[in-house]
Amino acid sequence: MDEPLEVPRRFCPSCGQWTSGRFRRGPGARPDARCPHCKSLERQRFLAVVTSCLSPVVEVGTLLDIAPAPCTTAILRELAPLRHVRMDIGYDDRGVDLLGSVTAIPLAAGSVDMLVCYHVLEHVPDDVAAMRELARVLAPGGVGLVQVPIRFGTPTDEDPSADEAERVRRFGQHDHVRYYGDDFEQRLLDAGLVFTRVSPRSLVGERVCTVLGLIPDEWVWVVRSSVHAEGEVAPLVVPPPTGLTRALDAMVEAWVADLVRLSHAQRRARRLRTELDSRSRSVGSRLRARVPGRRHLSA
Repeated sequence: MDEPLEVPRRFCPSCGQWTSGRFRRGPGARPDARCPHCKSLERQRFLAVVTSCLSPVVEVGTLLDIAPAPCTTAILRELAPLRHVRMDIGYDDRGVDLLGSVTAIPLAAGSVDMLVCYHVLEHVPDDVAAMRELARVLAPGGVGLVQVPIRFGTPTDEDPSADEAERVRRFGQHDHVRYYGDDFEQRLLDAGLVFTRVSPRSLVGERVCTVLGLIPDEWVWVVRSSVHAEGEVAPLVVPPPTGLTRALDAMVEAWVADLVRLSHAQRRARRLRTELDSRSRSVGSRLRARVPGRRHLSA
């Protein structure tokens, strides 16, 4: 059986640069994870894809980036917000514009047109209060991007009182207080957030996921607030980034065609070598059979 064809290069949508091979290892020695240029991981590169989808359909006045990372700041700058607010609680030295907790966001109700809350809620003991705050600050028509670690098929496992060793064992990290499960989406709804769930596979397909170094089923929830709205709020339909997908699909098709031709040539060369080896052994056997006393000559 032939080995699966490997796409030889990677493209990072966070910084717009190509690599000469696969991405570098990430946390926990995860392969093909970190861009060597901007240090982005899979989730940050998918954020770049999602924002490229939303930029034509969302006008961004005030953008709130909760617990920002340097590469996400660069990604979100592409949306050209009128006001870009980076907020964190102040436990480390990351650059922020606003000190505050996600359970008590120091912004007016309905004042945020877009927010990003990536891998934050699993750290927060009172995640219900945090989700309600997201719903409160989102403007009518505003959009939030939320991502959490989740295991579908199980309920949420949480214990804010667990010690660090227990947190690592159950939640995967010493500063996590839960691992979300099937009830996560109901928690969003109960907090006043309607949502559309999107994944790299659903937006760009399997092969472009490989080129961009994305985890195909790493989900993002695109949320909207029903708190300030009159009547029912429909979830936002996220359009695929068709231009990006078509361009990368064309490149992948060309690479795969080259690899197929190379693979066929290699298989033909292997068959030829096998055939020549077989003929050589056959000729050698016939020659040895015709030479009398060969054993004595070679002794």
